Amino acid sequence: MKIKVAKNSGFCFGVKRAVNISLETTKLKEKVVTFGPIIHNPQMVSYLKKCGVGFVNEIDDIVDETVIIRSHGITAQDYKKLLKKRVEIVDATCPIVKKAQDFAKKLTQDGFRLVILGEKNHPEVKALLSYVDDNAIVISGPEKKISLQENQKIGLIAQTTQIEEKFEQLAVRLLKSCKELYVVKTICNATFIRQAETKELAKNVDVLFVVGGKNSANTARLAEIARAENCKTYHIETAAEIEEKSLKNINYLGIAGGASTPDWIIEDVKRRIKKIKKT
Repeated sequence: MKIKVAKNSGFCFGVKRAVNISLETTKLKEKVVTFGPIIHNPQMVSYLKKCGVGFVNEIDDIVDETVIIRSHGITAQDYKKLLKKRVEIVDATCPIVKKAQDFAKKLTQDGFRLVILGEKNHPEVKALLSYVDDNAIVISGPEKKISLQENQKIGLIAQTTQIEEKFEQLAVRLLKSCKELYVVKTICNATFIRQAETKELAKNVDVLFVVGGKNSANTARLAEIARAENCKTYHIETAAEIEEKSLKNINYLGIAGGASTPDWIIEDVKRRIKKIKKT
């Protein structure tokens, strides 16, 4: 059996930056927490906790710790609450997410009705909405219903980990029903490359393991892309989830890692697969 790992599996720039900022902060400060998990990978969050980076889900639980803002960003309201706490803030928001926030504000200020392709309950989208006072329409896919007034000026952006093809389809659909459309492709380029690689890999293997947190939106989308190619696909967090029966009669096997999946978990998956095949 041959094993092929997608070239760009593992940490993206934004995640790597956030993790490095967290670890560097522990060298300078005694008490360090992140507001919410720094990234959507439970194993990495647990590792960071061992290194001295805790996390809290409520601002009221913060006392005198140095607070790291996670890679997805936080809402404008939560940022103001942190300032009132008078705690030290270290911002690890992905710069690409920050740009999306800036575009959201600018389009709204310029009189465009903002439409966001994304998941309404995802922390990144919640933060985006907060910078425009919730005055935006969030749509999870180009096929979903959307209510717009005639002759409106529409501004379109996306959650940074969305599928580019869906973004393009939504843009075409909106173009037919508005007076003016301003499109800003806020999808991260690393996300696009990772998705394209996963799609190509799915076409050429018998089974694909997509490795990453079950709460990771970008990892879930990789699995969605692979399944759309009719590839037998498993979304797993760790090597322990791999069952022997999933490797029967397999000649070519693929592995793709989400943007918040550490390399050591991907290596564990490879070792587990090789061990099962040997036995």
